[in-house]
Amino acid sequence: MNGFGGMNMGWGMGFSWVIGCVILIAAIWFIVKTVNQNNSSKQPGEKSALDVLNERYARGEINKQEYEGKKKDIL
Repeated sequence: MNGFGGMNMGWGMGFSWVIGCVILIAAIWFIVKTVNQNNSSKQPGEKSALDVLNERYARGEINKQEYEGKKKDIL
């Protein structure tokens, strides 16, 4: 009788399990990397339209009526 109740569990079964885990980890890593690249379209230094509008109003480039009108358009 072979070991382990007649089941032949040699190095081949363990090695294929390791290969399967490596492939699974590589696939998950690739998916996460791809999704993160797609979500990072806005760079950390980029300002939103509302940020620019607030800065223009704070500098006095536009008056309150213009600010309120443009803010309604943005939101």
